[in-house]
Amino acid sequence: MRLATKQLFNDAYGKYGIAAFNIFNTEQILGVFRGAAKAKSPVIIQITPVARNYIHPEILDNILAATEKRYPDVCFTIHLDHGDSIHCIDAIKSGCYNSVMIDASHETFKKNVQITREIVNRAHNEGIAVEAELGVIRGVEDRFSVEKKMAYCTDPEMALEFVEHTGCDSLAVAVGNRHGTYKLSPGQGLQLGLLARINSLLPGFPLVLHGASSVSAIEVERINRAGGKLSSEAKGLEKKEILQAIRLGVCKINIATDLRLLWTRVHREFFQNSPAAFDMTIPGLEYMDCLEQLVSEKCMDLIISNANNCPDETP
Repeated sequence: MRLATKQLFNDAYGKYGIAAFNIFNTEQILGVFRGAAKAKSPVIIQITPVARNYIHPEILDNILAATEKRYPDVCFTIHLDHGDSIHCIDAIKSGCYNSVMIDASHETFKKNVQITREIVNRAHNEGIAVEAELGVIRGVEDRFSVEKKMAYCTDPEMALEFVEHTGCDSLAVAVGNRHGTYKLSPGQGLQLGLLARINSLLPGFPLVLHGASSVSAIEVERINRAGGKLSSEAKGLEKKEILQAIRLGVCKINIATDLRLLWTRVHREFFQNSPAAFDMTIPGLEYMDCLEQLVSEKCMDLIISNANNCPDETP
């Protein structure tokens, strides 16, 4: 059951976070829907421009439509993640998306406002919500990399001005979060004081936390035992940090790296243990089972209070 993004945010605000999973193939789509069904939790299906290029958008849209019929009780929305103006306009025209993210955070404040406002006008005319970003989040997502010298945190006063001038429906903030299997030094993590200040200036407004994967040390260790070379110091966000962020207005929790680590671990272990095998369906089925469990656990971990159920009525 596909719902409006605003409806999901209104229901979740201050009670639980909605996990937003980046998907690239059929196995991930099925794993996420199965996990959401198991947890009886709403989810956001995120598609990046790279994913749209990897599998033709029309094919991807039809896979999602078929999966929706297969799992009619799963409440979800479809979201374009990290799009530029061209990607956003194409997604809006497709009629498949409930929301789009226009990422002009690398531009000047004035230019970011201008670009975001243009997309907001187009999207709202079609009943589509818009996520924007203010502050540059360090790390790697798909083929986009931001070095430390280019990254900066979201200024609370500028966030207020940005929302007022653009009319965006949610805002991705940079508060110490990073994309990828990043490292956190001891004592470092989310800047909750900064997030609290943003929340105080934008009470009731949905905030978005990118780079919210946990980067399980167990998964990293298993990948490396199976021939991988990931840093043993790679670390993500802890559950307690994310729950604190949800209390401070974060509604949408972006998770991509954890899905990739799981895929890597399942396939590395399978081919290490079965070097003569070449049947893609065997590790594919295992991956879907493991992803179902991961998604279910992620959704349940984001609950602060009240049942994390779908709203009773569609808009």
